Amino acid sequence: MSFDQELTKVPDSFSGVARLFPLPNLVMFPHVIQPLHIFEPRYREMLADSLEDDQLIAMAKLAPGWENDYDGRPRIEPTVCLGRIVSCSEDSLGHYNLFLLGLTRGRLRKELPADRSYREAQIDILSDVYPEENAAHRSSLQRKLVRGVRDKLPRSSTIREQFERLFDQSAPLGMLADVAAFTMAFGLDDKQQLLAEPNVVRRADRVLELLATRDDPVEPVRPFPPGFSSN
Repeated sequence: MSFDQELTKVPDSFSGVARLFPLPNLVMFPHVIQPLHIFEPRYREMLADSLEDDQLIAMAKLAPGWENDYDGRPRIEPTVCLGRIVSCSEDSLGHYNLFLLGLTRGRLRKELPADRSYREAQIDILSDVYPEENAAHRSSLQRKLVRGVRDKLPRSSTIREQFERLFDQSAPLGMLADVAAFTMAFGLDDKQQLLAEPNVVRRADRVLELLATRDDPVEPVRPFPPGFSSN
């Protein structure tokens, strides 16, 4: 979780077509690393194609009602997180454990015909927006965000130490808001709304609002390092 913006730069060669990995219980964010456990045949094919090509996968959250068509093409939320595979290993069962680094938000333009067993879509990169008139407010938000996360995590929490280190390294407000949104025990709908918000000031304000609803210190929903999520 170290601060290096070059690590999360989208490759210049990105075609705009992303392989989709939809899950019902995960909202991925830029600047974080998510372990994934891959075992379904369609997602093993997706992984193989990704490793042979650009190493990119777009994490998407399944929309409500997905249970009725999980094996097909259930509706997904329109904002996704494009990530890059940073490591991958195969276990004795032929399943795969990988680490995916979130690079950027993406907005679905259109889903492509089913030429593969997995789903693909054209996406538009959704960059962070920093309103110029709110420069002073951004600086204040950075301090408030660090205090808010620190106050809600146990003193011995590793993620608390990592988060404070990001602040000490002058990480951008957008990165701080994304790490907090991914880590804290917010509802999936709240997380999806935060992912869909490109305006950094509004996103950070909303994270602070959600932090304020927590009365007591809690363990982060995403430990550091986080556990593997299965497809």
